[in-house]
Formats: sequence, C-alpha cells, structure tokens
Amino acid sequence: MRFLVGITGASGVVYGVRLVERLLDEGRDVDVIVSAAARRVFAVELDRPGDPRTWLRGRSGRAPAFHDDADLAALPASGSSTADAMLVVPCSMGTVARIAAGVSGTLIERAADVILKERRPLVLVPRETPLSTLHLRNLLELSKLGARIVPAMPAFYFGPKDIEDLLEFVVDRALQAAGSGLPLRHPWTGVPDGEP
Repeated sequence: MRFLVGITGASGVVYGVRLVERLLDEGRDVDVIVSAAARRVFAVELDRPGDPRTWLRGRSGRAPAFHDDADLAALPASGSSTADAMLVVPCSMGTVARIAAGVSGTLIERAADVILKERRPLVLVPRETPLSTLHLRNLLELSKLGARIVPAMPAFYFGPKDIEDLLEFVVDRALQAAGSGLPLRHPWTGVPDGEP
C-alpha cells in the first residue's frame, strides 16, 4: 500500500512529521507534498528552516519520495498513478475549503480531488480551534464525499507520559482511518477491575 501525505501550513506540522516517520519505519511506501506555508511553520514550530527533503526521514533513515506542491503534472495529480490512500496532516482550514469546493490550485488540492474521484481513502487532520460554522460546513461536505475527518484531539485515558504519546495517539487514529493496518499503540483496554 502506497501512502501520499500532504503537510499544509496549519499549526501542528509535527503531526505530519511523526506520521511520515511511522509509515517509513513500518516499511511503507510514502510520497510527501509540503506546502509553502508548511515550510514556514516547520521553521517556527520545529526550528527546521529550509527544504524538508534534506531532513524529513524516518527514524530508520528511510526517505520518502517528495513532490513539489506547485507541480500539477506530478504523479499524484493523475488517477492512474496516485497512491492507495492520502492523508493531509495537518490540514489547514483554507485547504479544507479548497478541497471541498473542488479547487485544484496546488498539488495537495489536486491530489485530494483525485483521491476522492477514485474513491480511495482521504483522511484530513484539521488543526484549528475554535471551529467556525464555515469550517464545520466544509468538513461536513468533505465527510459526505467520503473523506475521513480525524481532528488533532489526543485522548488521555491511557495515561500519556509525554507529548510523544499524545502525538502517537493522533497519528495512529489517522493511519487507522486510512486503512493502513498498522496497530494502535494506545488502544482502549477497558476499565481496570475495581474502578468505577
């Protein structure tokens, strides 16, 4: 199974980085598209300026295949060559709106359009708060079209020890929604005996 990951300029680009790392470390084929806005957020939130092609790797050292977000002739722009599933992590509300409207001004937007028309899994991980009525309307429209919406909302029932646990929770839920078949690292195991 080949995965296409779009990383847009919403806050929370670390979710996209951890998702790419997990897929690569699990031996999956991964293509990545990074928007210009995401590059700016990498510099601010991760102190990683410059081209992510030079540093975005799996923890194992494997690298994904990269596509330029401005290249509308790249493989993900065609239904005959696109991935088996696409995840946009994080997904800005501007990207949500353009995908919902069928606007294909960038490769991320065009690839999402292709995934929808081919009826393959499209998972969006919005990272915005609060959500306006317009945001909710656009997310609802995409859900009706078959996209899976996995908000970046970590759970706390498993007793996370650090931020990595919280990141893993969201990444795992997004990968589960995409049909990756990868195991959840923090599944619900029920309430221990003797507790309410």
